[in-house]
Amino acid sequence: MNAPDRLTIAQLIATPGGSWGGMEKHTADLSEQLARCGHKVHVMAHPDYRHRFSPEVTFHPLPFQWGRRNPLLKLRLRHVLRKLSPDVLHAQGNKAAALISAAGTPAIVTVGTVHGTKSSHKDFDKLDGVIAVSKGIHQVLSHPCTKLIHNGLNPQSKKTKATHPIPRAQVFAVAIGRLEPVKQFSNLISAWAALTPTLPLYILGDGSEADRLKTLIQHLGADSFIKLTGHEENPTAWLDQASVCVISSEREGFPYTLVEALLARCPVLSTPVNGALELLPAESLATATDLSALQALLSVQLADPESLKKSQKACFEYASRELTLEAMAKRTEVFYYELLNANSRA
Repeated sequence: MNAPDRLTIAQLIATPGGSWGGMEKHTADLSEQLARCGHKVHVMAHPDYRHRFSPEVTFHPLPFQWGRRNPLLKLRLRHVLRKLSPDVLHAQGNKAAALISAAGTPAIVTVGTVHGTKSSHKDFDKLDGVIAVSKGIHQVLSHPCTKLIHNGLNPQSKKTKATHPIPRAQVFAVAIGRLEPVKQFSNLISAWAALTPTLPLYILGDGSEADRLKTLIQHLGADSFIKLTGHEENPTAWLDQASVCVISSEREGFPYTLVEALLARCPVLSTPVNGALELLPAESLATATDLSALQALLSVQLADPESLKKSQKACFEYASRELTLEAMAKRTEVFYYELLNANSRA
């Protein structure tokens, strides 16, 4: 028996509400695109995220602020899944995979996506298939049925206004992300202040480190050329005009910032994290994730932004072909059908 042409797909994202990051964006984008392909898509997530999902997707609010071992959460999850009886149940992240593994789900096949490198990926062991968003993650998975599928997106329309006024300066640099320790924006600020390059730096994002980073900028006397702008709903508008985008993270699964920048044909300088290691030329990567390595990279590459852009022309072309939302959703859909047909044969 072959898999049906149109599937009932249940996506599960078990983060506790509040913050909205790469994994949550991935789930929203993938769900919407799969629905556009004609599949019946359901999403189970915290009620805070309801407005983030397309009307084409059926949203089921669940109290994921409760822990993964909470018996009431498991009961409510099983109740929803029994009603849906999906062809495919897709867990986004470790907590979602753990809940599916423990739930005794009625789905024909179960899939999980690993969005970041963890000390253990055992929560995915009981699933039928596992997706890795980067080569670095894919290489450490021990599951017998895995697939590498990079994050993809459709850039926002140039007609969409930016949340914050874009600088009129001819050249400027951007960094984008949650203001959290893992992004190491303190290293970026310290390196930028030490080098005092001719182009100003704008950091787009909000988070728990906002006050600390503001204080650091003031302490270094860098207020005139390093700015924290706050959260930006349309980073593409900034990347379209920026001379360079910098990723300073300690670790990443596969950063959306990298995809957004390459699709906007904005060159990227990065620490050696997943995604950047796969896509960028060696001269665009720091030798390590620490402050001194980042500063060394910036001191060389910021001297000639035009040459930097030329060196990444092949990266821009690859992104336009392979890192779109359509490409990501198509590869995911194909993996679903492979698992369903394997299940039927078994």
